[in-house]
Amino acid sequence: MSLPENINKDNLPKHLAIIMDGNGRWAKQKGMLRAFGHESGTKSVRAVVESCAKLGIENLTLYAFSTENWNRPKLEVEALMKLLISSLKGELKTLAKNDIRLNSIGNLDSLPASVKKELLDVIEKTKDNKRMTLTLALSYGSREEIMRAVRNISDKVKNNIISITDIDESIINQHLYTHDLPDVDLVIRTSGEHRISNFLLWQIAYAEFYFTDVLWPDFREKDLYDAIISYQKRERRFGKTSEQIK
Repeated sequence: MSLPENINKDNLPKHLAIIMDGNGRWAKQKGMLRAFGHESGTKSVRAVVESCAKLGIENLTLYAFSTENWNRPKLEVEALMKLLISSLKGELKTLAKNDIRLNSIGNLDSLPASVKKELLDVIEKTKDNKRMTLTLALSYGSREEIMRAVRNISDKVKNNIISITDIDESIINQHLYTHDLPDVDLVIRTSGEHRISNFLLWQIAYAEFYFTDVLWPDFREKDLYDAIISYQKRERRFGKTSEQIK
C-alpha cells in the first residue's frame, strides 16, 4: 500500500505506542482457541512495524504482555511465551533488513529463562541498528515501574547520592524503564476498548489517543495511516492556548 498523500511526514509522532487488544475476541468469533488469535496477531505486528519504519517513525512501543497477564489461564500464558520465542527468532531478519533496533521494558526477570535469553540475544544482535527503535513491553505494568523508580530514588537519597531537592521530572525519567525514550506522542488502542490498562502512565501525560473498533489481528497498514492522519489533524497545546501555539 502506498503512503497516503495527506500524511505529513514532517509531523509524525516521534514515539507511537500501541495497546494491541482483541486477539482473544477475534479467535472466539471464528470458533478458535485464544492462542490462534495471538498467533494471528503477529501478522499485524509485522505489518505495523514495517509500516512505521517506512513512514519514518523513530520509536514504536508495543504492549505485548502486562504484569496482569500472568493471571490468565496457564495454558494461554505458556502458548504466549512459546509464541514470543518463535516470533523473536523469526523476525530477526526483518529487524535487520529494516535497520530496526529491538528494545524491551518491564520486569524481564519474571520471564521464563528461555524467553529472556532469546529476547536479550535479539536485542544484542540489533543494538547498532538506527532506523527505528521497537520496544516490547513485556511483563510490564506502569504502577510497578513507578514503584520501582520511587524505591531506587529513595535508596539514593538515603545513601546521599542525590538530595531530595534534586528530585524533579528529569530524575524520575532517569529511573523509569523508558529512560532512553522520548515521551509518547500517540497511543493507539484496538478492539473498541477505551482504557489505558496500566500502560506508560507517566509517559503519556500529553499523548494523543486514538481508539478503533478493529481487532488487533485485523489491524493493518491502512488502519495505522488512519490513526496518523487523525493525529495530524489535532492541535497539541501542552497546556497553552491556541493563540500561543500559533
